[in-house]
Amino acid sequence: MKIEIAKTAGFCMGVRRAVEMALDAPAKHADPIYTYGPLIHNPQVLALFAEKGITVLEEIPEQGSGTVLVRAHGVPPRDKQQLKDAGFRVVDATCPRVIRVQTIIRVHARKGFATIIVGDRDHPEVVGLVGYAGAEGFVVSSMAELEDLPVFDQAIIVAQTTQNMQFYEQVKAWAARRFPHYKTFDTICDSTEKRQDEVKQLSDRVDAIVVVGGRQSGNTQRLAEIAAESGKPAYHVETESELEACCLDPDRIGRVGITAGASTPNWIIKRVYRELERLPARKQAGVVRLFYRLIQTLLLTNVYVAIGAGCLCFACTRLLGIAPAGAPVAVAMLYVLSMHLLNHLTGMAEDQYNDPERARFYERYRFLLSLLAIAAGGLGIISASAMGRAAFAILLVMSLLGLSYNLYLIPVRPGMKFRRIKDIPGSKTILIAAAWGVAAALLPGITSKGSLTLSVLMVFAWATILVFARTAFFDLLDVQGDRIMGKETLPILLGDRKTFVLLKGILAGCMVLSAALAAVGLVSGLGFLLTLCPAAMLALIGAYEKGHMLPGMRLEFLVESLFLLSGVLTLLWMLVAAS
Repeated sequence: MKIEIAKTAGFCMGVRRAVEMALDAPAKHADPIYTYGPLIHNPQVLALFAEKGITVLEEIPEQGSGTVLVRAHGVPPRDKQQLKDAGFRVVDATCPRVIRVQTIIRVHARKGFATIIVGDRDHPEVVGLVGYAGAEGFVVSSMAELEDLPVFDQAIIVAQTTQNMQFYEQVKAWAARRFPHYKTFDTICDSTEKRQDEVKQLSDRVDAIVVVGGRQSGNTQRLAEIAAESGKPAYHVETESELEACCLDPDRIGRVGITAGASTPNWIIKRVYRELERLPARKQAGVVRLFYRLIQTLLLTNVYVAIGAGCLCFACTRLLGIAPAGAPVAVAMLYVLSMHLLNHLTGMAEDQYNDPERARFYERYRFLLSLLAIAAGGLGIISASAMGRAAFAILLVMSLLGLSYNLYLIPVRPGMKFRRIKDIPGSKTILIAAAWGVAAALLPGITSKGSLTLSVLMVFAWATILVFARTAFFDLLDVQGDRIMGKETLPILLGDRKTFVLLKGILAGCMVLSAALAAVGLVSGLGFLLTLCPAAMLALIGAYEKGHMLPGMRLEFLVESLFLLSGVLTLLWMLVAAS
Protein backbone atom coordinates (compact mmCIF):
# COMPACT_ATOMS: atom_id res chain seq x y z
CA MET A 1 0.00 0.00 0.00
CA LYS A 2 1.42 3.36 -1.08
CA ILE A 3 0.87 6.45 1.05
CA GLU A 4 0.76 10.05 -0.14
CA ILE A 5 0.70 13.03 2.21
CA ALA A 6 -0.73 16.32 0.98
CA LYS A 7 1.97 18.98 0.79
CA THR A 8 -0.24 21.48 2.63
CA ALA A 9 -1.08 19.10 5.51
CA GLY A 10 -0.38 20.40 9.01
CA PHE A 11 0.09 23.73 10.72
CA CYS A 12 -0.63 26.81 8.66
CA MET A 13 1.40 29.96 9.19
CA GLY A 14 -1.06 31.49 11.66
CA VAL A 15 -1.38 28.37 13.80
CA ARG A 16 2.38 27.77 13.83
CA ARG A 17 2.91 31.37 14.93
CA ALA A 18 0.32 31.08 17.73
CA VAL A 19 1.70 27.76 19.00
CA GLU A 20 5.27 29.05 19.02
CA MET A 21 4.16 32.21 20.87
CA ALA A 22 2.48 30.02 23.49
CA LEU A 23 5.52 27.76 23.88
CA ASP A 24 7.79 30.80 24.23
CA ALA A 25 5.46 32.62 26.63
CA PRO A 26 6.66 31.07 29.94
CA ALA A 27 10.21 32.29 29.26
CA LYS A 28 9.14 35.76 28.11
CA HIS A 29 6.08 36.78 30.09
CA ALA A 30 4.80 36.84 33.66
CA ASP A 31 3.11 33.78 35.16
CA PRO A 32 0.48 32.45 35.18
CA ILE A 33 0.03 32.00 31.42
CA TYR A 34 -3.47 31.65 29.96
CA THR A 35 -5.04 31.46 26.55
CA TYR A 36 -8.38 33.24 26.17
CA GLY A 37 -10.40 30.31 24.92
CA PRO A 38 -8.66 27.35 23.22
CA LEU A 39 -5.67 28.75 21.30
CA ILE A 40 -6.37 26.42 18.35
CA HIS A 41 -8.84 23.62 17.65
CA ASN A 42 -6.68 20.59 18.39
CA PRO A 43 -7.14 18.60 21.63
CA GLN A 44 -3.62 17.12 21.57
CA VAL A 45 -1.97 20.55 21.38
CA LEU A 46 -4.26 21.88 24.12
CA ALA A 47 -3.33 18.90 26.32
CA LEU A 48 0.32 19.74 25.69
CA PHE A 49 -0.25 23.34 26.81
CA ALA A 50 -1.97 22.09 29.97
CA GLU A 51 1.09 19.93 30.77
CA LYS A 52 3.24 23.05 30.48
CA GLY A 53 0.97 25.00 32.83
CA ILE A 54 -0.73 27.06 30.11
CA THR A 55 -4.43 26.96 30.96
CA VAL A 56 -7.57 28.11 29.19
CA LEU A 57 -9.38 31.20 30.47
CA GLU A 58 -13.03 30.78 29.52
CA GLU A 59 -14.43 33.94 31.16
CA ILE A 60 -12.87 37.30 31.97
CA PRO A 61 -12.72 37.94 35.71
CA GLU A 62 -13.02 41.39 37.26
CA GLN A 63 -9.42 41.16 38.43
CA GLY A 64 -6.55 38.99 37.30
CA SER A 65 -2.79 38.76 36.91
CA GLY A 66 -0.34 37.12 34.56
CA THR A 67 -0.40 36.85 30.79
CA VAL A 68 -3.24 36.02 28.43
CA LEU A 69 -2.65 34.97 24.83
CA VAL A 70 -5.43 35.88 22.41
CA ARG A 71 -6.36 32.80 20.40
CA ALA A 72 -5.38 32.42 16.74
CA HIS A 73 -9.01 32.91 15.71
CA GLY A 74 -9.10 36.40 17.24
CA VAL A 75 -11.60 37.90 19.71
CA PRO A 76 -13.94 40.91 19.72
CA PRO A 77 -12.13 44.19 20.54
CA ARG A 78 -14.18 44.68 23.71
CA ASP A 79 -12.82 41.38 25.08
CA LYS A 80 -9.22 42.54 24.59
CA GLN A 81 -9.98 45.74 26.47
CA GLN A 82 -11.71 43.87 29.29
CA LEU A 83 -8.68 41.61 29.68
CA LYS A 84 -6.40 44.63 29.97
CA ASP A 85 -8.77 46.35 32.39
CA ALA A 86 -8.78 43.22 34.56
CA GLY A 87 -5.00 43.51 34.95
CA PHE A 88 -3.72 40.93 32.46
CA ARG A 89 -0.85 41.44 30.06
CA VAL A 90 -2.39 40.67 26.67
CA VAL A 91 -0.29 38.97 23.97
CA ASP A 92 -2.11 38.90 20.63
CA ALA A 93 -1.63 35.57 18.85
CA THR A 94 -4.38 36.28 16.31
CA CYS A 95 -3.52 34.94 12.87
CA PRO A 96 -2.32 37.80 10.59
CA ARG A 97 -4.85 36.67 7.95
CA VAL A 98 -7.66 37.06 10.48
CA ILE A 99 -6.30 40.47 11.52
CA ARG A 100 -6.58 41.54 7.87
CA VAL A 101 -10.29 40.66 7.84
CA GLN A 102 -10.80 42.45 11.16
CA THR A 103 -9.14 45.55 9.71
CA ILE A 104 -11.32 45.51 6.58
CA ILE A 105 -14.45 45.30 8.72
CA ARG A 106 -13.33 47.98 11.19
CA VAL A 107 -12.42 50.49 8.46
CA HIS A 108 -15.71 50.04 6.60
CA ALA A 109 -17.86 49.91 9.72
CA ARG A 110 -16.57 53.37 10.65
CA LYS A 111 -17.75 54.58 7.25
CA GLY A 112 -21.25 53.23 7.84
CA PHE A 113 -21.03 50.03 5.79
CA ALA A 114 -23.02 46.97 6.80
CA THR A 115 -20.92 43.79 7.05
CA ILE A 116 -22.00 40.42 5.69
CA ILE A 117 -19.82 37.65 7.10
CA VAL A 118 -19.97 34.29 5.36
CA GLY A 119 -19.14 31.68 7.94
CA ASP A 120 -20.22 29.55 10.87
CA ARG A 121 -22.11 31.74 13.34
CA ASP A 122 -20.70 30.04 16.46
CA HIS A 123 -17.10 29.77 15.25
CA PRO A 124 -14.69 31.82 17.42
CA GLU A 125 -13.27 33.65 14.41
CA VAL A 126 -16.73 34.75 13.28
CA VAL A 127 -17.67 35.81 16.83
CA GLY A 128 -14.57 38.01 16.83
CA LEU A 129 -15.35 39.47 13.39
CA VAL A 130 -18.90 40.35 14.46
CA GLY A 131 -17.36 42.27 17.35
CA TYR A 132 -15.60 44.54 14.83
CA ALA A 133 -18.75 44.93 12.69
CA GLY A 134 -20.97 46.04 15.58
CA ALA A 135 -24.75 46.31 15.21
CA GLU A 136 -24.53 46.21 11.41
CA GLY A 137 -22.84 42.82 11.28
CA PHE A 138 -24.72 39.87 9.74
CA VAL A 139 -23.60 36.24 9.57
CA VAL A 140 -24.81 33.87 6.84
CA SER A 141 -23.98 30.22 6.29
CA SER A 142 -26.30 29.40 3.39
CA MET A 143 -27.74 30.97 0.26
CA ALA A 144 -31.18 30.99 1.89
CA GLU A 145 -29.89 33.12 4.78
CA LEU A 146 -28.22 35.41 2.27
CA GLU A 147 -31.50 35.91 0.40
CA ASP A 148 -33.28 36.79 3.65
CA LEU A 149 -30.99 39.72 4.43
CA PRO A 150 -32.34 43.27 4.04
CA VAL A 151 -31.08 45.42 1.17
CA PHE A 152 -28.27 47.77 2.25
CA ASP A 153 -27.28 51.11 0.79
CA GLN A 154 -23.67 50.11 1.23
CA ALA A 155 -22.24 46.80 2.42
CA ILE A 156 -19.15 44.66 2.34
CA ILE A 157 -18.98 40.89 2.09
CA VAL A 158 -16.14 38.95 3.74
CA ALA A 159 -15.62 35.28 4.50
CA GLN A 160 -14.37 33.38 7.49
CA THR A 161 -10.76 32.59 6.58
CA THR A 162 -11.43 28.84 6.64
CA GLN A 163 -14.72 28.97 4.71
CA ASN A 164 -15.53 26.60 1.86
CA MET A 165 -14.12 28.20 -1.28
CA GLN A 166 -16.82 26.82 -3.59
CA PHE A 167 -19.64 28.24 -1.45
CA TYR A 168 -17.98 31.65 -1.22
CA GLU A 169 -17.67 31.80 -5.01
CA GLN A 170 -21.45 31.30 -5.17
CA VAL A 171 -21.91 34.17 -2.72
CA LYS A 172 -19.71 36.50 -4.77
CA ALA A 173 -21.56 35.57 -7.96
CA TRP A 174 -24.89 36.29 -6.21
CA ALA A 175 -23.64 39.70 -5.05
CA ALA A 176 -22.33 40.65 -8.50
CA ARG A 177 -25.66 39.73 -10.03
CA ARG A 178 -28.07 41.18 -7.45
CA PHE A 179 -26.14 43.95 -5.68
CA PRO A 180 -23.15 45.08 -7.74
CA HIS A 181 -22.64 48.05 -5.41
CA TYR A 182 -21.69 45.69 -2.55
CA LYS A 183 -17.94 45.35 -2.01
CA THR A 184 -16.64 41.78 -1.84
CA PHE A 185 -13.25 40.83 -0.43
CA ASP A 186 -11.31 37.62 -0.96
CA THR A 187 -10.57 36.83 2.67
CA ILE A 188 -10.34 33.02 2.58
CA CYS A 189 -6.77 32.18 3.57
CA ASP A 190 -4.66 30.99 0.65
CA SER A 191 -3.60 28.09 2.85
CA THR A 192 -7.25 27.06 3.11
CA GLU A 193 -7.69 27.39 -0.66
CA LYS A 194 -4.61 25.25 -1.32
CA ARG A 195 -5.73 22.55 1.13
CA GLN A 196 -9.19 22.34 -0.39
CA ASP A 197 -7.83 22.26 -3.96
CA GLU A 198 -5.21 19.69 -3.03
CA VAL A 199 -7.66 17.31 -1.36
CA LYS A 200 -9.71 17.32 -4.59
CA GLN A 201 -6.60 16.51 -6.63
CA LEU A 202 -5.47 13.92 -4.08
CA SER A 203 -8.80 12.11 -4.28
CA ASP A 204 -8.20 11.52 -8.00
CA ARG A 205 -4.93 9.70 -7.31
CA VAL A 206 -5.81 7.53 -4.30
CA ASP A 207 -8.27 4.81 -3.31
CA ALA A 208 -9.04 6.24 0.15
CA ILE A 209 -8.39 9.46 2.07
CA VAL A 210 -7.57 9.94 5.75
CA VAL A 211 -8.21 13.45 7.10
CA VAL A 212 -6.33 14.14 10.34
CA GLY A 213 -7.36 16.84 12.79
CA GLY A 214 -9.54 17.96 15.68
CA ARG A 215 -13.26 17.38 15.33
CA GLN A 216 -13.93 20.98 16.44
CA SER A 217 -11.70 22.38 13.70
CA GLY A 218 -13.81 24.05 11.00
CA ASN A 219 -11.19 23.78 8.25
CA THR A 220 -10.58 20.09 9.06
CA GLN A 221 -14.31 19.37 8.89
CA ARG A 222 -14.47 21.04 5.48
CA LEU A 223 -11.56 18.95 4.23
CA ALA A 224 -13.38 15.83 5.38
CA GLU A 225 -16.55 17.00 3.58
CA ILE A 226 -14.67 17.66 0.33
CA ALA A 227 -12.93 14.27 0.61
CA ALA A 228 -16.30 12.54 1.11
CA GLU A 229 -17.78 14.37 -1.91
CA SER A 230 -15.10 12.75 -4.10
CA GLY A 231 -16.85 9.42 -3.74
CA LYS A 232 -13.73 7.74 -2.35
CA PRO A 233 -13.77 6.26 1.19
CA ALA A 234 -12.92 9.16 3.52
CA TYR A 235 -12.05 8.88 7.21
CA HIS A 236 -11.73 11.75 9.70
CA VAL A 237 -9.44 10.79 12.60
CA GLU A 238 -7.90 12.82 15.42
CA THR A 239 -5.07 10.39 16.18
CA GLU A 240 -3.59 7.14 14.88
CA SER A 241 -5.54 5.20 17.53
CA GLU A 242 -8.75 5.75 15.51
CA LEU A 243 -7.35 4.12 12.35
CA GLU A 244 -8.23 0.62 13.50
CA ALA A 245 -11.94 1.49 13.43
CA CYS A 246 -11.57 2.64 9.80
CA CYS A 247 -10.98 -0.99 8.71
CA LEU A 248 -8.52 -0.02 5.97
CA ASP A 249 -7.66 -3.16 4.01
CA PRO A 250 -4.23 -2.94 2.32
CA ASP A 251 -5.23 -5.79 0.00
CA ARG A 252 -8.08 -3.69 -1.43
CA ILE A 253 -6.59 -0.20 -1.07
CA GLY A 254 -3.49 0.24 -3.20
CA ARG A 255 -2.95 3.91 -2.44
CA VAL A 256 -4.12 6.01 0.50
CA GLY A 257 -3.89 9.79 0.83
CA ILE A 258 -3.37 11.76 4.04
CA THR A 259 -4.35 15.37 4.51
CA ALA A 260 -4.71 17.39 7.70
CA GLY A 261 -6.27 20.57 9.00
CA ALA A 262 -4.36 23.77 9.66
CA SER A 263 -4.34 23.10 13.42
CA THR A 264 -2.97 19.54 13.18
CA PRO A 265 0.63 19.23 14.41
CA ASN A 266 3.21 17.35 12.37
CA TRP A 267 3.80 14.80 15.09
CA ILE A 268 0.18 13.61 14.85
CA ILE A 269 0.43 13.37 11.04
CA LYS A 270 3.67 11.43 11.41
CA ARG A 271 2.06 9.00 13.85
CA VAL A 272 -0.82 8.38 11.43
CA TYR A 273 1.63 7.83 8.58
CA ARG A 274 3.72 5.38 10.61
CA GLU A 275 0.61 3.43 11.61
CA LEU A 276 -0.50 3.19 7.97
CA GLU A 277 3.05 2.25 6.98
CA ARG A 278 2.93 -0.70 9.41
CA LEU A 279 -0.50 -1.87 8.28
CA PRO A 280 0.58 -4.07 5.30
CA ALA A 281 3.28 -5.80 7.37
CA ARG A 282 0.76 -6.56 10.12
CA LYS A 283 -1.70 -8.06 7.65
CA GLN A 284 0.91 -10.16 5.84
CA ALA A 285 2.67 -13.21 7.20
CA GLY A 286 5.90 -15.00 6.43
CA VAL A 287 9.05 -13.42 5.00
CA VAL A 288 7.62 -9.91 4.48
CA ARG A 289 6.51 -9.57 8.08
CA LEU A 290 9.75 -11.09 9.37
CA PHE A 291 11.85 -8.67 7.29
CA TYR A 292 9.81 -5.70 8.52
CA ARG A 293 10.24 -6.77 12.14
CA LEU A 294 13.98 -7.25 11.64
CA ILE A 295 14.50 -3.78 10.15
CA GLN A 296 12.29 -2.23 12.82
CA THR A 297 14.30 -3.88 15.62
CA LEU A 298 17.66 -2.94 14.10
CA LEU A 299 16.57 0.70 13.85
CA LEU A 300 14.96 0.91 17.30
CA THR A 301 17.98 -0.64 19.04
CA ASN A 302 20.41 1.53 16.99
CA VAL A 303 22.25 -1.60 15.92
CA TYR A 304 21.76 -0.58 12.28
CA VAL A 305 23.23 2.85 13.07
CA ALA A 306 26.23 1.16 14.72
CA ILE A 307 26.79 -1.05 11.67
CA GLY A 308 26.75 2.11 9.56
CA ALA A 309 29.39 3.68 11.80
CA GLY A 310 31.57 0.60 11.37
CA CYS A 311 31.20 0.83 7.58
CA LEU A 312 32.10 4.54 7.67
CA CYS A 313 35.22 3.75 9.72
CA PHE A 314 36.17 1.04 7.22
CA ALA A 315 35.82 3.57 4.38
CA CYS A 316 37.87 6.19 6.23
CA THR A 317 40.75 3.78 6.93
CA ARG A 318 40.96 2.80 3.28
CA LEU A 319 40.84 6.44 2.22
CA LEU A 320 43.90 6.97 4.43
CA GLY A 321 45.62 3.87 3.05
CA ILE A 322 45.44 2.08 6.40
CA ALA A 323 45.30 -1.71 6.26
CA PRO A 324 41.91 -3.13 7.33
CA ALA A 325 41.79 -3.93 11.05
CA GLY A 326 39.07 -5.06 13.38
CA ALA A 327 39.81 -2.81 16.37
CA PRO A 328 39.03 0.60 14.76
CA VAL A 329 35.79 -0.70 13.25
CA ALA A 330 34.77 -2.27 16.56
CA VAL A 331 35.53 0.97 18.44
CA ALA A 332 33.41 3.02 16.02
CA MET A 333 30.50 0.59 16.19
CA LEU A 334 30.51 0.18 19.97
CA TYR A 335 30.97 3.87 20.73
CA VAL A 336 28.22 5.01 18.35
CA LEU A 337 25.87 2.28 19.64
CA SER A 338 26.45 3.37 23.24
CA MET A 339 26.13 7.08 22.43
CA HIS A 340 22.87 6.72 20.49
CA LEU A 341 21.31 4.40 23.06
CA LEU A 342 22.06 6.90 25.83
CA ASN A 343 20.77 9.75 23.67
CA HIS A 344 17.40 8.03 23.20
CA LEU A 345 17.21 6.85 26.81
CA THR A 346 17.57 10.45 27.98
CA GLY A 347 15.44 11.85 25.16
CA MET A 348 12.23 9.87 25.60
CA ALA A 349 10.26 13.05 26.35
CA GLU A 350 10.78 14.48 22.85
CA ASP A 351 10.37 11.02 21.32
CA GLN A 352 6.81 11.02 22.68
CA TYR A 353 6.14 13.53 19.88
CA ASN A 354 8.81 12.73 17.30
CA ASP A 355 8.66 8.93 17.41
CA PRO A 356 6.16 7.54 19.94
CA GLU A 357 6.91 3.96 18.88
CA ARG A 358 10.56 4.44 19.81
CA ALA A 359 9.54 6.09 23.09
CA ARG A 360 7.34 3.09 23.97
CA PHE A 361 10.14 0.70 23.03
CA TYR A 362 12.69 2.48 25.24
CA GLU A 363 10.22 2.75 28.12
CA ARG A 364 9.45 -0.96 27.91
CA TYR A 365 13.07 -2.14 27.63
CA ARG A 366 14.75 0.67 29.56
CA PHE A 367 16.76 -1.62 31.82
CA LEU A 368 18.04 -3.93 29.06
CA LEU A 369 18.88 -1.02 26.76
CA SER A 370 20.72 0.75 29.60
CA LEU A 371 22.80 -2.38 30.19
CA LEU A 372 23.51 -2.60 26.45
CA ALA A 373 24.61 1.05 26.36
CA ILE A 374 26.97 0.59 29.32
CA ALA A 375 28.36 -2.68 27.96
CA ALA A 376 28.92 -1.21 24.48
CA GLY A 377 30.63 1.85 25.95
CA GLY A 378 32.89 -0.27 28.15
CA LEU A 379 33.82 -2.67 25.36
CA GLY A 380 34.51 0.29 23.09
CA ILE A 381 37.01 1.74 25.55
CA ILE A 382 38.67 -1.68 25.97
CA SER A 383 38.91 -2.03 22.17
CA ALA A 384 40.42 1.47 21.97
CA SER A 385 43.12 0.44 24.45
CA ALA A 386 44.20 -2.21 21.97
CA MET A 387 44.83 0.60 19.46
CA GLY A 388 47.17 2.47 21.81
CA ARG A 389 47.22 4.95 24.67
CA ALA A 390 46.22 7.92 22.52
CA ALA A 391 43.10 6.18 21.19
CA PHE A 392 42.20 4.98 24.70
CA ALA A 393 42.57 8.48 26.19
CA ILE A 394 40.61 10.20 23.42
CA LEU A 395 37.71 7.74 23.56
CA LEU A 396 37.62 7.89 27.36
CA VAL A 397 37.36 11.69 27.29
CA MET A 398 34.67 11.52 24.59
CA SER A 399 32.68 8.99 26.62
CA LEU A 400 32.85 11.17 29.74
CA LEU A 401 31.72 14.19 27.73
CA GLY A 402 28.84 12.15 26.35
CA LEU A 403 27.77 11.08 29.83
CA SER A 404 27.92 14.69 31.05
CA TYR A 405 25.83 16.02 28.13
CA ASN A 406 22.65 16.18 30.23
CA LEU A 407 24.33 17.03 33.56
CA TYR A 408 24.29 20.51 35.12
CA LEU A 409 27.96 21.49 35.10
CA ILE A 410 27.55 25.12 36.24
CA PRO A 411 25.83 26.13 39.50
CA VAL A 412 22.61 28.13 39.42
CA ARG A 413 23.29 31.82 38.84
CA PRO A 414 20.94 34.70 37.96
CA GLY A 415 20.70 35.04 34.18
CA MET A 416 22.75 31.89 33.57
CA LYS A 417 20.98 30.11 30.71
CA PHE A 418 23.61 27.59 29.61
CA ARG A 419 24.38 25.29 32.52
CA ARG A 420 24.60 22.03 30.54
CA ILE A 421 26.26 21.11 27.26
CA LYS A 422 22.74 20.22 26.14
CA ASP A 423 21.66 23.85 26.65
CA ILE A 424 24.03 25.16 23.97
CA PRO A 425 21.96 25.87 20.82
CA GLY A 426 22.66 23.37 18.05
CA SER A 427 25.02 21.34 20.25
CA LYS A 428 23.31 18.00 19.60
CA THR A 429 23.77 18.13 15.82
CA ILE A 430 27.38 19.33 15.98
CA LEU A 431 28.56 17.03 18.77
CA ILE A 432 27.02 13.86 17.28
CA ALA A 433 28.70 14.60 13.94
CA ALA A 434 32.06 15.36 15.56
CA ALA A 435 31.87 12.21 17.75
CA TRP A 436 31.27 10.02 14.70
CA GLY A 437 34.12 11.75 12.88
CA VAL A 438 36.54 11.16 15.75
CA ALA A 439 35.59 7.49 16.14
CA ALA A 440 35.52 6.71 12.41
CA ALA A 441 38.49 8.73 11.11
CA LEU A 442 40.52 10.54 13.76
CA LEU A 443 41.26 7.58 16.07
CA PRO A 444 42.42 5.13 13.38
CA GLY A 445 44.27 7.92 11.54
CA ILE A 446 46.25 9.17 14.54
CA THR A 447 46.94 5.61 15.74
CA SER A 448 48.27 4.51 12.34
CA LYS A 449 50.18 7.64 11.31
CA GLY A 450 51.35 8.69 14.76
CA SER A 451 50.14 12.28 14.46
CA LEU A 452 47.33 14.49 13.16
CA THR A 453 48.34 14.77 9.51
CA LEU A 454 46.55 16.86 6.89
CA SER A 455 45.09 13.76 5.25
CA VAL A 456 43.68 12.54 8.60
CA LEU A 457 42.18 15.95 9.27
CA MET A 458 40.57 16.09 5.80
CA VAL A 459 39.07 12.59 6.09
CA PHE A 460 37.79 13.52 9.55
CA ALA A 461 36.14 16.60 8.00
CA TRP A 462 34.58 14.49 5.21
CA ALA A 463 33.10 11.96 7.66
CA THR A 464 31.89 14.68 10.04
CA ILE A 465 30.13 16.58 7.24
CA LEU A 466 28.34 13.43 6.10
CA VAL A 467 27.11 12.63 9.63
CA PHE A 468 26.21 16.30 10.24
CA ALA A 469 23.92 16.22 7.18
CA ARG A 470 22.31 13.01 8.40
CA THR A 471 21.71 14.35 11.93
CA ALA A 472 20.49 17.77 10.83
CA PHE A 473 18.07 16.14 8.38
CA PHE A 474 16.57 14.03 11.16
CA ASP A 475 16.34 17.22 13.26
CA LEU A 476 14.29 18.75 10.43
CA LEU A 477 11.84 15.86 10.63
CA ASP A 478 11.59 16.25 14.41
CA VAL A 479 11.49 20.04 14.60
CA GLN A 480 8.04 20.36 16.24
CA GLY A 481 8.71 17.80 18.96
CA ASP A 482 12.11 19.32 19.70
CA ARG A 483 10.61 22.80 19.93
CA ILE A 484 7.92 21.59 22.31
CA MET A 485 10.60 20.20 24.62
CA GLY A 486 12.61 23.44 24.41
CA LYS A 487 15.52 21.96 22.42
CA GLU A 488 17.24 24.50 20.18
CA THR A 489 18.33 22.32 17.29
CA LEU A 490 19.79 23.69 14.08
CA PRO A 491 16.47 23.81 12.16
CA ILE A 492 14.86 25.69 15.06
CA LEU A 493 17.69 28.22 15.05
CA LEU A 494 17.90 28.66 11.27
CA GLY A 495 14.42 27.71 10.08
CA ASP A 496 13.49 24.92 7.67
CA ARG A 497 14.39 26.70 4.44
CA LYS A 498 17.84 27.85 5.52
CA THR A 499 18.61 24.42 6.95
CA PHE A 500 17.76 22.75 3.64
CA VAL A 501 20.01 25.22 1.81
CA LEU A 502 22.81 24.56 4.30
CA LEU A 503 22.49 20.79 3.95
CA LYS A 504 22.57 20.91 0.19
CA GLY A 505 25.58 23.22 0.27
CA ILE A 506 27.67 21.12 2.65
CA LEU A 507 26.78 17.87 0.87
CA ALA A 508 27.88 19.37 -2.44
CA GLY A 509 31.06 20.50 -0.68
CA CYS A 510 31.50 16.98 0.71
CA MET A 511 31.41 15.56 -2.82
CA VAL A 512 33.98 18.08 -4.03
CA LEU A 513 36.18 17.45 -0.98
CA SER A 514 36.52 13.68 -1.40
CA ALA A 515 37.12 13.98 -5.16
CA ALA A 516 39.67 16.80 -4.70
CA LEU A 517 41.55 14.91 -1.99
CA ALA A 518 41.79 11.88 -4.28
CA ALA A 519 42.84 14.05 -7.23
CA VAL A 520 45.77 15.62 -5.35
CA GLY A 521 46.81 12.31 -3.82
CA LEU A 522 46.05 13.13 -0.17
CA VAL A 523 43.75 10.09 -0.04
CA SER A 524 43.38 6.97 -2.16
CA GLY A 525 41.41 6.80 -5.40
CA LEU A 526 38.48 5.55 -3.32
CA GLY A 527 37.70 9.24 -2.76
CA PHE A 528 36.24 9.49 -6.26
CA LEU A 529 33.88 6.56 -5.65
CA LEU A 530 32.76 7.82 -2.22
CA THR A 531 31.30 10.98 -3.76
CA LEU A 532 28.27 8.72 -4.27
CA CYS A 533 27.49 8.82 -0.52
CA PRO A 534 26.79 12.57 -0.21
CA ALA A 535 25.20 12.46 -3.68
CA ALA A 536 22.75 9.81 -2.45
CA MET A 537 21.97 11.93 0.62
CA LEU A 538 21.29 14.91 -1.65
CA ALA A 539 18.92 12.76 -3.68
CA LEU A 540 17.03 11.68 -0.55
CA ILE A 541 16.68 15.28 0.66
CA GLY A 542 15.43 16.32 -2.78
CA ALA A 543 12.91 13.46 -2.82
CA TYR A 544 11.68 14.46 0.63
CA GLU A 545 11.26 18.11 -0.38
CA LYS A 546 9.21 17.09 -3.42
CA GLY A 547 7.00 14.79 -1.33
CA HIS A 548 8.28 11.59 -2.96
CA MET A 549 9.84 10.36 0.28
CA LEU A 550 7.77 10.59 3.45
CA PRO A 551 8.92 10.62 7.10
CA GLY A 552 8.75 7.11 8.49
CA MET A 553 10.70 3.89 8.91
CA ARG A 554 11.45 3.63 5.18
CA LEU A 555 13.09 7.07 5.05
CA GLU A 556 15.03 6.44 8.27
CA PHE A 557 16.27 3.11 6.90
CA LEU A 558 17.42 4.66 3.63
CA VAL A 559 19.27 7.53 5.34
CA GLU A 560 21.09 5.17 7.71
CA SER A 561 21.88 2.88 4.75
CA LEU A 562 24.07 5.61 3.26
CA PHE A 563 26.80 4.65 5.70
CA LEU A 564 26.49 1.00 4.75
CA LEU A 565 26.87 2.22 1.18
CA SER A 566 30.26 3.68 2.08
CA GLY A 567 31.37 0.26 3.31
CA VAL A 568 30.01 -1.56 0.24
CA LEU A 569 31.69 0.93 -2.13
CA THR A 570 34.97 0.51 -0.25
CA LEU A 571 34.77 -3.27 -0.50
CA LEU A 572 34.06 -3.09 -4.24
CA TRP A 573 36.98 -0.71 -4.72
CA MET A 574 39.30 -3.10 -2.88
CA LEU A 575 38.11 -6.05 -4.97
CA VAL A 576 38.64 -4.16 -8.23
CA ALA A 577 42.07 -2.92 -7.08
CA ALA A 578 43.11 -6.45 -6.16
CA SER A 579 42.03 -7.97 -9.49
